[in-house]
Amino acid sequence: MQTEAAIYFTKLKMWQPEMLLLQQIILACNLTETLKWRVPCYTLNNKNIILLGTFKAYCAIIFFKGALLKDAQKVLIQQTENVQSSRLIKFTTVAEIENNKSLLVAYINEAIAIETAGLKVAYKSNNELVFAAELQQKLDELPNLKKAFAALTPGRQRAYNLYFTGAAQATTRANRVAKYIPQILKGIGINDCTCGLSKKLPYCDGSHKYAE
Repeated sequence: MQTEAAIYFTKLKMWQPEMLLLQQIILACNLTETLKWRVPCYTLNNKNIILLGTFKAYCAIIFFKGALLKDAQKVLIQQTENVQSSRLIKFTTVAEIENNKSLLVAYINEAIAIETAGLKVAYKSNNELVFAAELQQKLDELPNLKKAFAALTPGRQRAYNLYFTGAAQATTRANRVAKYIPQILKGIGINDCTCGLSKKLPYCDGSHKYAE
């Protein structure tokens, strides 16, 4: 029987060869593959190390604690100034991944060493974060939303803000905020399960996708 992560790769419509190669490289470093937030996640002793993701213009390997990597080759990308921990490397061709295989292995092994050593990213407090303008506008306009957002845990607040600020266009940011207002009002985080099928409650593990 195929795992949820394996099914994810078979259903890919974009970047499938590139993603399969990245998967092969990561698994060779003895990480455990699972599905979290609807994408492949690679863990060590149940600690998140790496995510794989697809976007319109590229696919990417995302290091949870990328900010702690030395990044001697200066290839890691911080998506926005509000992203404090994760860093990614973008790819658009199989050849590009093949040419950087040794670099990827070195970065993955360094990420594993960081997690094994128990190192943590020193996060700024929430009041130092700059909320997306579109989110701040809605918080100012809707007292109930402001109260509900303030009641979320700092991690859930940060996750929403990172998702909103991750969009380059103001229209997209506004649409993202509008979409998640009902969820925020219910006290549900952006990565939380909303169907009740997840085996990792309160977090979503993508189980709803495979429900018959």
